[in-house]
This record gives sequence, C-alpha cells and structure tokens, in this order.
Amino acid sequence: MTEIILPSMGEGIVEATVTRILKQVGENVQLDEAVFEVATDKVDSEIFSPVDGVISEILCKEGDVVEIEKVIALVSTHGSIPAVKDQKIVNLEVEKLDAKTIVPEIVPQKDDLINNSMASADHDGKFFSPLVRSIAQKENISFSELQKIPGSGLNGRITKEDLMSFLSNRTLESQKQVISEKPVIKVNSDLSHNQSLEIVEMDRMRSLIADHMIESKRVSAHVTSFVEVDMTNIVKWRNRIKDSILKREGQKITFMPIFADAVVRAIKEFPGVNVSVDGKKIIFKKDINIGMAAALPSGNLIVPVIKNADKLSLLGLTKEINDLAARARINKLLPAEITGGTFTITNMGTFGNITGTPIINQPQVAILAVGAIKKKPAVIETPDGDFIGIRHLMVMSMSYDHRVVDGAMGGMFLKKVADMLENFNPITNI
Repeated sequence: MTEIILPSMGEGIVEATVTRILKQVGENVQLDEAVFEVATDKVDSEIFSPVDGVISEILCKEGDVVEIEKVIALVSTHGSIPAVKDQKIVNLEVEKLDAKTIVPEIVPQKDDLINNSMASADHDGKFFSPLVRSIAQKENISFSELQKIPGSGLNGRITKEDLMSFLSNRTLESQKQVISEKPVIKVNSDLSHNQSLEIVEMDRMRSLIADHMIESKRVSAHVTSFVEVDMTNIVKWRNRIKDSILKREGQKITFMPIFADAVVRAIKEFPGVNVSVDGKKIIFKKDINIGMAAALPSGNLIVPVIKNADKLSLLGLTKEINDLAARARINKLLPAEITGGTFTITNMGTFGNITGTPIINQPQVAILAVGAIKKKPAVIETPDGDFIGIRHLMVMSMSYDHRVVDGAMGGMFLKKVADMLENFNPITNI
C-alpha cells in the first residue's frame, strides 16, 4: 500500500483546499497521473500518484482544507483493492474526523443563491469548486454574481482568492456607506475627532506575508548597505538591442536578467551570502536559485524562483524571468516554482522608488533591492581631467543577516555587484 501525501506547496503555506478529486476508489491509476486538484492562496496545483496501482481509499472530500504532509489517499500496488468499507461509510467517517474543517451548511436567504445542491458549472462550463460554492452560500453571493467574477485559476476557474477579492471590494463599498452614515468612531485619544476610518480584514495571502515579514525581523539581525551604480552602459545597450531581441526571440529584454547575472557571478566570489542558518550551523547552498519579488494585481507579493540561475545565459535568464513573471500575474505558478530560493532580488524602481530597505526572505540571509534609474549630473573621471556629464544612475541596497554576514562581506558583495554592472560590456550579444 502506497500513500499519496499532500506535498509542501511553497514557503509559508501550511494547508491547501482540495478543489477536485479526479479518481475514485477502485479506479486504476498510473505513475504521475493526477489524482487531486488543490488550491492555495498562491497557486493551483495537481497532486500525482507516486506509483501504478488502484485507488483503495480516499481520505478527504472536495472542499476539505488539508494540512501539508498529510495522507490524502491510499494506492494498492497489487492490482486489486483490499477489502474496504463502502465508500459512503468511509466518507461519513472522514466527515466526522474532519468536522472542524468542513464549512457548515447555511440555508440561502434568496432564491438565486448558489448552494451545493446546484450544478457545479454554469451554462458556459465555468467550474465552481465545492469550496467556492460553500463560501458563496455562506456569504450570500447569488449565482448571477458568481458568474460575473473573473477567475484566475486553472482554465479560468474561480479560486478562493478571487472570491475573497470580490468580497473585500463588496465589503469595502458597504463599509464606506456605513461609515458615511455613522458618527466618527474614536479609537484613541491621538486620533482627531474629525477623522473617519476604514477597516478592512486582511486576506489570507496578506496575512501570511505579514507573519513572514514579522518572523524575518525577529529571526535575523538586519543590516542594510547602499551603493550608487552608473547604469549608463547598460541603458544604452538595452536601447540598442531590445527591438532586435523582441523580433528574433519574441522576448522583451528588461534590466532584471542583467541584475540576476551580476548577482550570480558575485555569489560565486562570495558564497557566504548564499547560505541559511540552522541554530548555530551555517548551511552553504551549492545551487544558486534567485528569487525575484513580484507584485500581484491584488496588491500582494509572490517570489518566483529562477532555479540554477548560474547555469543560464543572459538570454536564458531573460526567457525564464519573463515566463515566471507572466504566470505569476495570472496565478499559474507551480508550487516548485516559488520554493527553494537562496537569494532574492526585489525591484523597487518599478514603482519609481529611488531606494529602500528590503526585509530578508527567510530562510535566506540576504536580499538585494534595485531602485529607479534616473538621469543625473555626475563627475566623470578621464586621463585628461574630470568633467560633468549626464549619466544614468541607480541606488542599490542590500539587507543582510548580521548573524552570519558581517559588514565587510556584505559591503564587498554589494560593491562587486555594482562593479559588474558598471563594467558591463556595451557590445555584448545575446
């Protein structure tokens, strides 16, 4: 008998919702064949069978919230199922065991409210998972409202996050109406009597991010160093080749692949920033996996990971970064693509920010932040004397864990990345 276990779904994720069961007890299943579809606040994913065999028992139901590393099914590898109880009895026992995670039935208030007895898809074939239908029922969302919510999940499916975003917007409008009709609430003596408030509950993803950031500040002794970088050669190079790369490769060339390439080469000289800490032990990572912080349309943050970035060319990095960024925006990343990072880059310049002090992405020990590239007057040194010229300058910062990365190493690493960027060859071909 082989167990199917709900695997780790990403850093900071401790549970997932079973959105669809693809196999039933008694059905044959092949190695790496999908048995379940599950969803978290970050990604939708499939769970595959680790062996050839027959499904002998399913230990969860559609809509169940299951902790990672829990057994969700059993597969018989001997070609037949051992004697088991009737599946209805098994399901009943599972309901009793998991009673705390099951959404209680709520009687609809309106005739058109969606409920679990209704079809799981509309006339266009849009699928509504049991979890989505349960939340819709609980929150009094009508079937017509549900049909209008854009889905970001697999095949346009509405995910829990889509539904929570819809509810947040609807709740916010309701709160604005209530606040405008009610007298001002005095929270403490420091607030003005004329100040009104808006109170919005964090969605699950924002709550996880908040916990992750607080934990990072608690665990790591943060220090941040800064350096100014002359990006003129890189700006001119990108302007020269971007159209030809788009035409030849179908890829938009951004600055991120160049940053990633410089970081990879600097890590090879300073492997002490590509580590993690376990108690009093320092774990050196042989792989160089670069995380790139990406803002989602919802306002939340996700960090796709470029695996083995040191083995990719500049063009390879460009393709990988563009692919990960595009799929991050539409919630199509796989769990493996947001785990295993050893060093993170965040681009604050995207929002016009000059610089910032990023928080380390645990369990890593360093994070690099790049700011906006601005034209500024600068002193240019030449053998014939100094003069003032217009240059493309950027402030770059790095936060690092002072428990294992001291100021000397952190400062030298940051300067090495800056030097590589400034000495970029403007005739580089990719």
